[in-house]
Amino acid sequence: MSLKYAVLAALLEGEASGYELSKVFDVSLANFWPATPQQLYRELERLAGDGLIEARTVPQERRPTKRLFSLTEAGREQLGAFAAEPTRRPTAIRDEFLIKMQAMDGVAPERVRALVEERRSWALGKLARYERVRERLLDGRTEEEHLRDSDRVGPYLTLLAGITFERENARWCERVLAVLRERRAPAGPAGPAGQPLG
Repeated sequence: MSLKYAVLAALLEGEASGYELSKVFDVSLANFWPATPQQLYRELERLAGDGLIEARTVPQERRPTKRLFSLTEAGREQLGAFAAEPTRRPTAIRDEFLIKMQAMDGVAPERVRALVEERRSWALGKLARYERVRERLLDGRTEEEHLRDSDRVGPYLTLLAGITFERENARWCERVLAVLRERRAPAGPAGPAGQPLG
């Protein structure tokens, strides 16, 4: 899948500037389709050139003129066709951190702990942001009310996937930290048998 469809899907929320879209990506889509602001701006220009979105300019006092982007009918049709297609392959995780975990044996335990604690902190930070977005989407309603009555439920269901993912990330990190606390050094140059690591 290309960034194109992620941008079209983000514009389902309504007209937005490039800056506003970068914030949407940062909060809502970064967990599963990250993009830099530069990538977003280039994609917006391509989509406008292809007639899938349109741009209008809005003059602002004491600020540069703002460009607002919205979906065209052709963009909606193409996004709908994409959404109905079978997914080509299951998700594959490519994570540098997990390669480090695979190779952690022999690394100083305190260094491994620091890496895991950093990953846990990131997960909890993203989870806190996602929970704020969740409260904004619910706007005082229960989850059941929102899912039953809202015009669109896709953004909320996607957000739930992000919340679940980061909760599991944090839980896994806590498990790794517990394992590191319980492990003992082998006999030999690393220290006498039975000596706790770190």
